[in-house]
Amino acid sequence: MENDAASADLELIVHGPAGAAKPETRLWLRMLSTTKLITTEIRRRLRTEFGATLPQFDLMAQLYREKNGLRLGELSRRTMVTNGNVTGLVERLESDGLVKRVTPDRDRRVTVAQLTPAGAKLFAAMAVAHEAWLRDLLADVDRAMVADLWSDIGKVKTSVRNHLSGSEFE
Repeated sequence: MENDAASADLELIVHGPAGAAKPETRLWLRMLSTTKLITTEIRRRLRTEFGATLPQFDLMAQLYREKNGLRLGELSRRTMVTNGNVTGLVERLESDGLVKRVTPDRDRRVTVAQLTPAGAKLFAAMAVAHEAWLRDLLADVDRAMVADLWSDIGKVKTSVRNHLSGSEFE
């Protein structure tokens, strides 16, 4: 497959044959290139099948979990998208009838976004498709290996968190 070759070549180009002496860098690049491959394909399928973007999907996923909605600032924090971009995403989804903005207790300083019934129905369909796409993309990987990788990468994540220089992601 061309994308696999491109990722493998990226790893080789960056490190060359001497890259074997840099296992941490090789691991990081392998995780990064795999994430990029999956993300690119998920973006393509969301756009093709639902006319949606990955940030829209991510925002709707957060709202789907919170039936009472979320403040825009909290949406920004959870999706790691700037406040301005969250506002734009919410406005677009609102114009499509998928999200509504409400002001609880008539406090105009607070804006909460909620999925509309149409938004909840669309997201439920998108979530089912998303899960199937991931199963498809990982079809050649044994389920036990998926579980092992999940655990092992969790250990990598813990190590990284233990050595962060700032508290931005803690």
